[in-house]
Formats: sequence, structure tokens, C-alpha cells
Amino acid sequence: MPIPAQRPLFGIMLKCCSVTVFTAMAALIKATSESGLGVPPGQQVFFRSLFAVPVILVWLAARGELRVGLKTFRPMGHFYRGIIGTAAMGLGFWALALLPFPEVTAIGYAAPLLVVIFAAMFLGEDVRFFRLGMVGLGLTGVLIVLSPQLGGKGGTDTARTLGAVLALGAAVFTALAQIFVRKLVQDERTSAIVFWFSITSTVLALTTLPFGWVMPDARTAALLVTIGLLGGLGQILLTSSYRFADASLIAPFEYVSMILALLIGWFVFDEAPTWVVLIGAALVILAGILIIQRERQLGIERSRQRKAMTPQG
Repeated sequence: MPIPAQRPLFGIMLKCCSVTVFTAMAALIKATSESGLGVPPGQQVFFRSLFAVPVILVWLAARGELRVGLKTFRPMGHFYRGIIGTAAMGLGFWALALLPFPEVTAIGYAAPLLVVIFAAMFLGEDVRFFRLGMVGLGLTGVLIVLSPQLGGKGGTDTARTLGAVLALGAAVFTALAQIFVRKLVQDERTSAIVFWFSITSTVLALTTLPFGWVMPDARTAALLVTIGLLGGLGQILLTSSYRFADASLIAPFEYVSMILALLIGWFVFDEAPTWVVLIGAALVILAGILIIQRERQLGIERSRQRKAMTPQG
């Protein structure tokens, strides 16, 4: 299949659309957590994964990649990635039931910062002083967001403390999942990674059935199905965005989710953000953007060096 021409504005638009879809999905997860039934995280993961599958299959069929797009040469790699990714989803969904929407979003921004550390630990990537400094700045912002939840006493504060720990755990597992994906993309198509993760997480989520799934009413069931459909659509938009623009260009637009989370938290869940959360989130976003911009500049410099070393004939 030919490589698509670079269309940066279109890639940015797709990235923003994917962020919007994923944020809406998270809002529905929070809504089903706080509904009268209180849908448990394992059941939410099941619906999120199962109903993403048909969306992904239709997308592959439309691109003519249904046959080759699902081939895998590393089934156990997909399985291990599925375990880590399912754990990240489950912890994140649980955190949404216990913490305000913007706080969970802000803590989740720790994931790309942790990827820098894990890439050095597990992949042997060279991490320079600048990136380490920005990781330190970002994690300081995460600690600022966490600080009100880790020092309280009493029943309500205990639940919020648990939510903060769960959200941070979700960020850790998300970062680990990204390390697994970096290894998988060396041999596997992106479509196969997306599809087999949905299958694996669906099966793994079923193991939580004995721990108290609920029978949803019609409205809640519709929301759960919508969560899965949005998850599949968001993944397609995200994958497509990287086909039309460089990752370093569109990655900063991930932070649009903070604006959306603040608006949804305020107008939908009646959650007013505190200054502590806003300051901490600002530090995390600043660190993330500076890392991305630095990597983009280094990429441009390496490209120039390669061109300079290419014999001219």
C-alpha cells in the first residue's frame, strides 16, 4: 500500500477528533460508574473491548486489509501486551468512579513521562539530561495533583486516596503497555496490534464476571455499547492521524483532552477544578510539550546530518 502524502493539518484534525472521542468515552465510563447500578470496571472493560471489534473489522475491510491486517507472528507478545493494557484500562476506569474527571485526566498524563524512564530501563534507549529534567518537572506536577488525595483522613478521603493510587497505577501500566507496543511494531502491523488487543482484553475482562457484574437497564446497556463503539472509532482516528503527519507534530494535541475534561467535569458532573489540579496539570503538560518539541528538533537535526552525509551525484 502506498505511503500517504503528508497532510499535517488533516493529521492534526484527526488527532483532535480522536482525543474528543476518547474523552467522551471516558465521560460515559464515569457516568455508568456513577449510575444507580454502578457498573464495575471489569464489565466496563468487557464492553469497551468487545464492541470495538466490529468497528475495527469494518475499518480493515474498507481499507482492503482484512486478510493481511490480522496476521500475527508474535501471538504471545500480543497476549502479554493485552494483560498490561487490560490492567491499565481497569485501573483507569475504577479511578474515574472515585475521582473528579479532570484529576484522573491530569494524573494520566504521567504515562508518556514514564515511557521515557521505562524505555531507558527496558529498551536501552539513550535518555539525555534534558529529557530527565522534563520528566522530573512533569512528575512534580503529578505529585501536586496527587497531594490533596494522599494526605486526607476519613471515609470520603479514603475513597479519593484509592482513586488517586488507581489513576497513578493506570498511568504506570499504560506506559508499560506502550513499551510492549514499541517492541511489537517491529514485526507486527498496527491493525493487528489494535485488533488482538481488543480480543485479548475482551477475554481477560470476562474473568471478572464472578466478582459482581450487574444486569444493566436499557439506558446503561446503550451507554456501555456506545463506550465500545467510541473506543474502536477513537483508535481508528488515532491510527489514521499518524499516517498523515509526524508523531512529534501531532502528539502535543493530546493535551486538548485536559480542556475537554475540565468542561465535561464542570457542566456534566458538577466538578469544579481546584487550583492545585490546574497548577499540577499545567506543569505536566509543559513538560510533555517540551520533551516532544526537543525530540522534534533532534529529529530534524539528524535528518539534516544524514542528508549531508549522502553522496551527491
